Amino acid sequence: MAKTDTSDGLSAQEREAVKQRAKELRAQEKAGKNRAAGEKAVLEAISALEPEDKSLAEGLHAVVSEVAPELVPKTYYGMPGYANDEGKIVVFIQPARKFGTRYATIGFEDRAHLDDGDLWPVGFAVRTWTPTVQAKVTELVSAAVR
Repeated sequence: MAKTDTSDGLSAQEREAVKQRAKELRAQEKAGKNRAAGEKAVLEAISALEPEDKSLAEGLHAVVSEVAPELVPKTYYGMPGYANDEGKIVVFIQPARKFGTRYATIGFEDRAHLDDGDLWPVGFAVRTWTPTVQAKVTELVSAAVR
């Protein structure tokens, strides 16, 4: 296990994510629930990604725009995310490079309606955006907003 620069139990990457989130919250408070401001922030976050992560984020953005246009784009700890009408994140993508992992993750928060008995997945590892991945993500996002 690689040693990380930590302070108060947080790695350097985690501290940076917390700072990013505080900055986002201030910007979102100023913008309110402004879809255009959220869209701009998400598109900027996507454009800053490494090519592998960028194609995944673009795929998720296209799916959400098509099947769940009621979700409002907004960044979430610097990551592209999509929120409900209360401003709460429903789905987001965590790029692989952000935390040095080998794959990106599409995550669903508890507001997503993916419940299936007593146990169900809320995070999905994604390495490449394919037609099969697009179909599965489309199904998940559609279910999440029912």
